[in-house]
Amino acid sequence: MSCPRTSVCLTPLPEDQASRTPRILLGGQHQPTLLRNLDGFSRRKGQARAFLIQFLATCDQLEQYGNDRFDLAVIQAPAAQDAAEVIGQLTRIARQGLITRP
Repeated sequence: MSCPRTSVCLTPLPEDQASRTPRILLGGQHQPTLLRNLDGFSRRKGQARAFLIQFLATCDQLEQYGNDRFDLAVIQAPAAQDAAEVIGQLTRIARQGLITRP
């Protein structure tokens, strides 16, 4: 019985290779609705792509991510008193953002 050996790469991915698979943050309670907002996003530039998607239940955890960590962030609209803080965090962590109504 043979077991294929997995290869492990410990070096960082080159910038051009990392950009082929967009990193997406979806924040909110209803994940199927958030996923529907991605319809058509993978077909930009004429080719289908895979996504690296990370889900976030509440938007008060956004400060844990570094600058420009995600290519796209889709979140459900925050409460009015939290809107300024959430929008500030979104512009810091994502290159593009979308705020949806719950």
